[in-house]
Amino acid sequence: MQVIQTVAELRTALAGQTRTAFVPTMGNLHAGHASLVTLAKQHGTPVVASIFVNPLQFGADEDYARYPRSLDADCERLAAAGCDLVFAPAAADLYPVPQTTTVRVAESLASDLCGASRPGHFDGVATVVLKLFNLVQPQVAVFGKKDFQQWHVIRALVQQFNLPVNIVAGVTLRDADGLALSSRNGYLDAAERLRAPQLYQALAAGVDAIQAGERDYAQLTATTRRHLNMAGWRVDYIALRDADTLAEPGPASTRLVMLGAAWLGRTRLIDNIDFDLPACKS
Repeated sequence: MQVIQTVAELRTALAGQTRTAFVPTMGNLHAGHASLVTLAKQHGTPVVASIFVNPLQFGADEDYARYPRSLDADCERLAAAGCDLVFAPAAADLYPVPQTTTVRVAESLASDLCGASRPGHFDGVATVVLKLFNLVQPQVAVFGKKDFQQWHVIRALVQQFNLPVNIVAGVTLRDADGLALSSRNGYLDAAERLRAPQLYQALAAGVDAIQAGERDYAQLTATTRRHLNMAGWRVDYIALRDADTLAEPGPASTRLVMLGAAWLGRTRLIDNIDFDLPACKS
């Protein structure tokens, strides 16, 4: 497996490639990332993974400075998963001049859910992904659906800029107790780790209620939020949306997603469950 750190080296290494599959990451990798590499190998070769902690997607009071950097361990995990090339640029290489031009994601997609509490976050995500797509020029790119809103943002980016990239979704991997694998789980102390599956359990209970016939979505999400707050969480949002559009569910919605973001101590966790809405019985 090659490890490349400069744009010039990357372009040389990928010259002439026509079936590149790409897995963008911020490092501090876990088994979920490895599963994305495995999925990418089913869609193209070589498989390229990027490791870059993108400053544009972090707010002033967020964890950019303390976000874990573990390049050597990450490369070992990627090699074991069958990755062919790792692109790990420095910020000065990916942003060689002050970034005066950025992607602006429409408020209808970026100002809701995670975007409401992280203004500018998805603009930063879209900008760095567009840069990486221009550099790697993949035919396929794989993103995990744990970041469900981000997945929608990237799909819209590809569609609206007419990019020749097929976006493939990877399923969320979980620990045995249901906690979604996340690079930020390492922030949890031992007591918080024991409580962390409560977010997934709360979402799953909401999904079960809907599949059993509950249709008062506002009451359901409010109850879920209240239960988590009473359990010691600081809830950012609990929401139910159309899984295909991220809009509020309507009469034509057939697939829904229940999403949540909440703080446990100093750690903000996100999760979601997408599911088919049971057909109405006649």
